[in-house]
Amino acid sequence: MIWAEKMALPVSVGALLESEVIEDPLYKDEGLCVLGIFGKTAMLPGSPKEFLINTLADKHIYPLFGLDETDNHNSGSLIQAYYSQENRVLYLVLTSVCDNRQLLWACESLSTGVGHSEAHEFWKGADKQHCLALLYLFSLCHVLLLVHPTCCFDVTYDRLFRALDALRQKVLPLLRAAIKDSIISKEWKVNCRPCPPRLLFVFQMNGALRSYGGNGSDPSGGNADKPKKHSPRRRLQHALEDQIYRIFRKSRVLTNQSSNCLFTVPANQAFVYVVPGPEEDPVAAVLGQLRSNCALRENDTSTLVSGPRRYQQMRHSARQPSFNVESSSLSGGQLVDCSLKEFLWQHVELVLTKKGFDDSVGRNPQPSHFELPTYSKWAQVAYRLHQVMIANTEEETAELAVKVQSQLKFLEGFLDADAKFSENRCQKALPLAHSAYQSNLPHNYTTTVHKNQLTQALRVYSQHARGVAFQRYALQLHEDCYKFWSNGHQLCEERSLTDQHCVHKFHLLPQPDEKPEMDRNPPILNHNSRGRSTSSCNCGWKQAPREDPFDIQAANYDFYQMFEEKCCGKLERIDFPVFQPSTPDPAPACEETPRPTEVAAPVPVPPSGSEPGSGPSEGERLKESIPASHPVSHTPGESTSLSLALSLGHSTDSLGPYGDGGGGEGQEKRPSLVDRQASTVEYLPGMLHSGCSKGLLPKFSSWSLVKLGPAKTYNPHTGLEQPGFLPGSSFLLPWDVVIRSRSEEEVGLTEPLDGGPSSWPAPNKTVAGKRGSAGGLGRGRRRDDVARAFVGFEYEDSRGRRFLSSGPDKVVKVLGPGGAKEPATRALNTDMPLYIPSPAQGRGLKTHYAQLARLYIVVPDAPLEITLNPQVQPGPPPCPVFHPEQTELVLPPDGLWVLRFPYSYVTDRGPCYPPKENQPLASYKVLRGILRANTASPLPPQ
Repeated sequence: MIWAEKMALPVSVGALLESEVIEDPLYKDEGLCVLGIFGKTAMLPGSPKEFLINTLADKHIYPLFGLDETDNHNSGSLIQAYYSQENRVLYLVLTSVCDNRQLLWACESLSTGVGHSEAHEFWKGADKQHCLALLYLFSLCHVLLLVHPTCCFDVTYDRLFRALDALRQKVLPLLRAAIKDSIISKEWKVNCRPCPPRLLFVFQMNGALRSYGGNGSDPSGGNADKPKKHSPRRRLQHALEDQIYRIFRKSRVLTNQSSNCLFTVPANQAFVYVVPGPEEDPVAAVLGQLRSNCALRENDTSTLVSGPRRYQQMRHSARQPSFNVESSSLSGGQLVDCSLKEFLWQHVELVLTKKGFDDSVGRNPQPSHFELPTYSKWAQVAYRLHQVMIANTEEETAELAVKVQSQLKFLEGFLDADAKFSENRCQKALPLAHSAYQSNLPHNYTTTVHKNQLTQALRVYSQHARGVAFQRYALQLHEDCYKFWSNGHQLCEERSLTDQHCVHKFHLLPQPDEKPEMDRNPPILNHNSRGRSTSSCNCGWKQAPREDPFDIQAANYDFYQMFEEKCCGKLERIDFPVFQPSTPDPAPACEETPRPTEVAAPVPVPPSGSEPGSGPSEGERLKESIPASHPVSHTPGESTSLSLALSLGHSTDSLGPYGDGGGGEGQEKRPSLVDRQASTVEYLPGMLHSGCSKGLLPKFSSWSLVKLGPAKTYNPHTGLEQPGFLPGSSFLLPWDVVIRSRSEEEVGLTEPLDGGPSSWPAPNKTVAGKRGSAGGLGRGRRRDDVARAFVGFEYEDSRGRRFLSSGPDKVVKVLGPGGAKEPATRALNTDMPLYIPSPAQGRGLKTHYAQLARLYIVVPDAPLEITLNPQVQPGPPPCPVFHPEQTELVLPPDGLWVLRFPYSYVTDRGPCYPPKENQPLASYKVLRGILRANTASPLPPQ
């Protein structure tokens, strides 16, 4: 409850309307003039808009530095109200982001990480709410006062008033629905305002005209002696009136019929007032204020009248003539400028006397409606409009309030000039960016090409686009380019195992029993990179073209299975163990299974004709002599080991873990159950390598080991007579292994068993009196007999050209008869490269690489065991080491064996691609120790 005569401080309009104002019974039935004040403030303490009320009401209502921050901030309202019951005037003051105090609060509410577009949306949202509050004032006030901190008219008000007029026409049906039950006149309900409000302008004097004061001198440099009728300030007011009226008439804000306008301006009265600046002499200013107050009291009547007559008498006595001519020589016969209160009160009196505003012009001016409501009627309408336009706290008007807020989008075209410019600029830049994206594009392309073209399009777009719409249209450019790419231009992203893209557009793979369909969308096709190469079968006797493989089964199994019936199916072979399912629906092993760094080798399968329990007995052990610098002690029951290093005069330590003997505690130890038995429920989805889990086998083997025939099948004078070999490069390398086989009696009579220095002769030195030191295949074998095996590392390029290599980056080249002379020791003692440049390069600049495809081993018919242990590292670390499903495989004697290496190497993380050009090949290698020779002990006599 608020007593109107005790209302000393302004309150928010929401609090005023929600409370019950008790008026004086003398003024209860009299009309009320509503005066609205809005505009901008200068960078000065306090608000000049609020100081105007102090001047008009002759009271210290607003403090010098404005209202308390907490009170105004917690009110949540932009409109402050002050009711002067004696003068029958209700002041409504609008504060917004145009005022210093609200601007500071808005800046503090913005966080430091807000981007440009988000900050722009924040400020434009504040502008929209400011417009809605302005429309609220224009719907309730009789007189509106626009305050501006300078004496120059801000032309942005023209756009603002046009936006308000358009918004009013949009929300007018909603406002009519809100006040339809109010007890007001029909014209008020239809127009949603008591009258077309009259707009007055108050400008602040800046320093441009202060130096001319009131002496009547002409600032333009005219005749200073001739007195002027009007002071410079009055002439400035007239110039501003002409300018404002001309601008508003030009933009159709003001028309002939005042009832159709947002506001009106008087035709025969002043509507612009320029507030003079502060006097340079403060004493003179105080004396002038005192003189005006004393003059008011001298004219005051001695008889005190109370009630409305007292108000009328006081109002008329306060009026001073605006155009009195003073006889002072200082004024020079000029018209005296009126005060701000006199300027404003001539308009307020038209409202309080119910004369209204007749501001229509033209030949047939139409009178506009006018209503002077009491405070109760005005408060009833103001409360309902406040709920719809500002507060939105009642359920009855919630729907109307939401609809009013939705109409604020209509203001964007008027108020947001920056966004409008940015929209137009970005819309012009978008086609240029589209053209940059589509330039030099193939019909189908990959994600990499799409991203590169999109980067180029964004670069072109950023050169032309500007403003707050930049990010939104950049996202639209992303979407447009993606739609263009995905609409029939997307290339299949699958890469073959040789690192080539599929040439088909985006497609689906056919099911096992489904046929390819090109007409479907997306089509059903198999992958194809249009890459073809020539490869040989498992044994190497036949060659055929092959498609570029996209899966490991097609690369390492399916292609070679095509030759089984025609070529390799009848050959003797050693099958590597594969997955044997025990359930109808086996599942691949999970990737979360822990992978140890090393996997224990499975138990080697003994060759045919041997028994697992058979081995050298204590009476059949052999004593071998080694150099004195490498003494080795032998225990009974241990098989004698003759590695390749021993045949060359080196110790077994030089070969590391691959130079150990065939016997020892490691073989006598019984393997664990996990190492001996493979899983029958889960299979290995890829290839077996050092990072795989124990006990898992693949569904097929990527390796192959076949026997072409007995040892005599290979003729060292003619070499391998298979297709595709380059001339002179099909000869295997000889590998001579010294065999020392003596009986137990001879060992006991001539040589000790302690492995001392006398146990071993010099390497490759024949003992005097013995024969057959260099005997060939089939000759008598004695203590220092030599068995000759043959080894060949075959490389094959993509065009089917094959050759053997005798060492890293060295191709076998035999020009004359007699076969290859270079021994195989160099190739067996080093890491052989997995890829080497092909010796038959084409005419192009691209380097063709040949890949290690096969290993040929001729095992002689001799008491010799050759153990095969291939290990391939197809890439730089941390690439794992690949090996067959069975390691430490002993090759049966008297045979020409061919080990076919995998065509591609694939891990659970993806394929190991072949090396690119100018990429070092040292990391792609076959580890040394692929072959190991051991002497086989004869069976003990029975």
